[in-house]
Amino acid sequence: QVQLVESGGGLVQAGGSLTLSCATSGRIDSFSRMGWYRRPPGKQRELVATFSRGGSPWYTNSVQGRFTVSRLNANNTMLLQMTNLKPEDTALYNCYAAIQPTGPYDYWGQGTQVTVSS
Repeated sequence: QVQLVESGGGLVQAGGSLTLSCATSGRIDSFSRMGWYRRPPGKQRELVATFSRGGSPWYTNSVQGRFTVSRLNANNTMLLQMTNLKPEDTALYNCYAAIQPTGPYDYWGQGTQVTVSS
C-alpha cells in the first residue's frame, strides 16, 4: 500500500514563505496525476495545484504566481513552494496521487497545517 506523507507546514507571517513536501512510499513516476488540496477553517476543500504526466501545472486563481508545484523523481517527493503567503492561505493542505489519468484519486496524505498570521 502506497503512503503519502506531508510535511513542512507551520505558522508564518503574511508575506512569508513555506515549502510543503509530499513524500511517497512508491515510485512517484508511477502516478499520472498528483497535486494539492486545502481546506480552510470552516470552508470546503479546494484544489490548489495539480499536474499530470506530460502536462503543465495548473493552479487555482488565488495562488497563481505565488505557489509552484514540482516533483522530485529521485526522492519520490512532490513539493509545493508557497511564497507571499496571505492569511487566506491558512488551511489544512493534503496531497493526493492517482495512477490513472482520469477517475478517482488512489492515495491521500493525512495533511499538514499552514497558518498565516496577519
